[in-house]
Amino acid sequence: MKTFIELNDITFYAYHGVMPQENIVGNNFEVNIKIGIDYTKAIENDDLDGTINYAEIYDIIKKEMDIPSKLLEHIAGRIINSLISKWNAIYFINIKLSKCKPPIDGDVKKASVIIEWNK
Repeated sequence: MKTFIELNDITFYAYHGVMPQENIVGNNFEVNIKIGIDYTKAIENDDLDGTINYAEIYDIIKKEMDIPSKLLEHIAGRIINSLISKWNAIYFINIKLSKCKPPIDGDVKKASVIIEWNK
């Protein structure tokens, strides 16, 4: 059995971007993440110790989103590294990090990066 935890449409206002103005004005960002971890013990025992508390996942994502960066790729990579360093049992992560209304000469709703990590 494969088991996953997902957090969807997590929104942040943060100061990421290559352009200097982006670091001053900020922008809205969205994170979607899927984490593979065996939580069959939680299924059987109804005990939080058999899984990952999704509030702790959120806290890690928020911590990394609070650090200004130029590239979405860098932020997503830091989030993955923080999660796998805290929970060795994670075997899969798929993260999509999006910048809403990016500073592009055109009508673009979001610019996104997606990273899929496997143990």
